[in-house]
Amino acid sequence: MARKRAVLYNAFEYAVELEEFDRNPIDKVRWTPPKIAEEVDWRVVIGPRLMRECLTAVTYVGKRGRGRRLRALFACMYFAALRPAEAVALLKGDCHLPATGWGRLVLTRSLPETGARWTDSGRTHEQRGLKLRPAAEVRTVPIPPVLVEILREHIAEFGTADDGRVFQTELGGVVGSTAYGDVWAATRALALTPEQVASPLARRPYDLRHAGVSLWLNSGVPATEVAERAGHSVKVLLQVYAKCILGQHDRANQRIDDALDD
Repeated sequence: MARKRAVLYNAFEYAVELEEFDRNPIDKVRWTPPKIAEEVDWRVVIGPRLMRECLTAVTYVGKRGRGRRLRALFACMYFAALRPAEAVALLKGDCHLPATGWGRLVLTRSLPETGARWTDSGRTHEQRGLKLRPAAEVRTVPIPPVLVEILREHIAEFGTADDGRVFQTELGGVVGSTAYGDVWAATRALALTPEQVASPLARRPYDLRHAGVSLWLNSGVPATEVAERAGHSVKVLLQVYAKCILGQHDRANQRIDDALDD
């Protein structure tokens, strides 16, 4: 919100310089933006068993392998906690996929969807560095054998785009948010009960990243390690995922009980 306000403010400042306005009209506005919930709603978090069912269901979505082509994309968002823009930008050369054991992804860039009007190339996606990191910095994410296998199968079946991207459309383009969003909606309808479909559970593809990070935290992985893998600071990590750490209420209640018994 602050960034957008600054852009609009500077645009009006320029208009004042051109004498289109006597003064910047933004200065007359007295408005406090509403607080936005920054914490992840624990209800969006999908568990491993149900996620595996979704990864099976997605292979039945659409024609000509439309859903099957995106199975590994969703798996990356869950098992490696990638942001969607990081997942669609993933290069084969950044994937270390051994025949057995754990692998790793070395993330070097993202491809956020900005709209063709706002990019120098006229393309919908603009290549950028990783979020909240210097342009040349990379992030290494260890990945479990289940994701290694899914990625190996995906590359064997679909190959890569001309520029080395692991994920591509049928014509070799960058996978757009509308495309993978529609496929995920159809996947939920196949894999979940009607009550679950109506709930917030994994409603958006981005929620798969939230679920992946929550899984790491609840597995006992130190917050510093989770933050490094997810591309967060520890402070932001614990603030955003505070409600997704299981057992906090039970532990707090037990401590209060112990204190009352003294």
